[in-house]
Amino acid sequence: MSDNLNIVIVGHVDHGKSTILGRLLYDTQALPQGKLENIKKRCEINKKVFEYAFLLDALKEEQSQGITIDTARCFFKHKEKNFMFLDAPGHVEFIKNMVTGSSQADAAFLVIDAKEGIKENSIRHGYLLSMLNIKQVVVIINKIDLIDYNYKEIKTLISNTKKFLNKLDIKPKEFIPLSGIKGDNIVSLSLKTPWYKKSSLLEVLYKFQKIKPDVHKPFRMSIQDVYKFTSTEDKRIIVGTIQSGKICVGDELIVYPTKNISKVITIERFNSKNNLNAEAGESIGITLDKPIYITRGNIFAKKNEEKIEVSNRVEVKLFWMGKEPLRTNKKYIIKIGSDKTSAEIEEIKNVIDISTLKHEKASLVENNNVANCILKLNKNIAFDILMKTAQFVIIDNYQIMGGGVITKNANNLQQEDSLVNINSLTFKDLNPCIILLRDNDDKFLKRISNLMIDYFKGKNISIEIKNLEKKNAYMIILLDSTNDFQEVNYEFYQFNLNEYHSNNMKDNFDKIFKRIIYDIYKKSK
Repeated sequence: MSDNLNIVIVGHVDHGKSTILGRLLYDTQALPQGKLENIKKRCEINKKVFEYAFLLDALKEEQSQGITIDTARCFFKHKEKNFMFLDAPGHVEFIKNMVTGSSQADAAFLVIDAKEGIKENSIRHGYLLSMLNIKQVVVIINKIDLIDYNYKEIKTLISNTKKFLNKLDIKPKEFIPLSGIKGDNIVSLSLKTPWYKKSSLLEVLYKFQKIKPDVHKPFRMSIQDVYKFTSTEDKRIIVGTIQSGKICVGDELIVYPTKNISKVITIERFNSKNNLNAEAGESIGITLDKPIYITRGNIFAKKNEEKIEVSNRVEVKLFWMGKEPLRTNKKYIIKIGSDKTSAEIEEIKNVIDISTLKHEKASLVENNNVANCILKLNKNIAFDILMKTAQFVIIDNYQIMGGGVITKNANNLQQEDSLVNINSLTFKDLNPCIILLRDNDDKFLKRISNLMIDYFKGKNISIEIKNLEKKNAYMIILLDSTNDFQEVNYEFYQFNLNEYHSNNMKDNFDKIFKRIIYDIYKKSK
């Protein structure tokens, strides 16, 4: 695993991402000697006003004093710690790398211009962070010098930013007011912001934690290839990367989507003495006790652990970047993990209006828009809902034009309602959580909330409900029987109930309630 702490920096055009990075390199003395002076002299000759953003352009393809910069990445070293910034998140390469796993962001900076405020790309990039499940998010309020370091204006902007990020299930760790041009609060706190007592940008970098492999989650291994050796023995080695969990020699595995079962005979590594077990983050080979049909793109799971979803119809949330609109009844290629298949958009359920964050009906998905759709695939695929194995990219005319995450198994939507017995569900792994229910119909909300009180009390789970007046929402707090409401860190789940009764389901209230309970159960796993 890379030692770099990977940080994606996102924000609307001209809100100062490159300026902030250039200033950070300068103030941390990470630039090659004389580089700043050379750029300033070049600006003077060309009669240009110097900008710190020019430092990134000048350092492209250059490797010196721990710095490497290309079109999307900026590496630098500070006090023996390695950082890598992933820039330009609207860039197709960023989407491809993040979704396919060749780059994984540990944290994110969302940059917002103090004078211009929240713009369309601020919200779009917020959606990207949410879809990619990046938890360590810090908001940078840049260009505070343009509003004369006005605390009242900055406080209002922070409040508005919190509101829109909350709707995306993003809870920022911190808000940093700074000036990339002037250097305020970049490496140390500025005297011009005496009202700000928290961390500088550099100090926040050291607070970010490297994402650890998911060794405690169910075992998942995406299969990259199958190598067959027949010169001395008939031996097949199945190779891939472990996304989560652990594996040992002797474990029984199920390969999805075929659901064939076999046992691990050996774990193969190059030049390694310990080949009895392996865990998340490792790339390994395994051999099995009997030949079963396996191909690139399949996923291994343990027989005695949580099952993987299998379907040829999926509900997704996607981000579209194609010049031509995304449309129904047109063939696209979907790449999910190492698997690839053709697909078409069966239904565009809604497109998210970036200005209002409301879901609206649409027949097309235009460039740089977010939408909820149902995809019809030409074969079954394996995935875990809303997890890494559910992230995909969309290819059109041999180019990546979008990406997203699977939110539901569309083949199970009707089966789920009739087959799941919610009274049999156990919530023994439930962490304390806040559940936000939203709906335009207050009576509907109240009825759902009352049913939830009875249901969770019957499960011996403490529950508290608050009616958020004028917001068409109820906040539900759940705790298991071993906790109380004091000093608890909560998980946060949000449900827009309009989505549950979008397909003429509102008349069948019991089905909707069952679906909500089941979704809470799935999210808590």
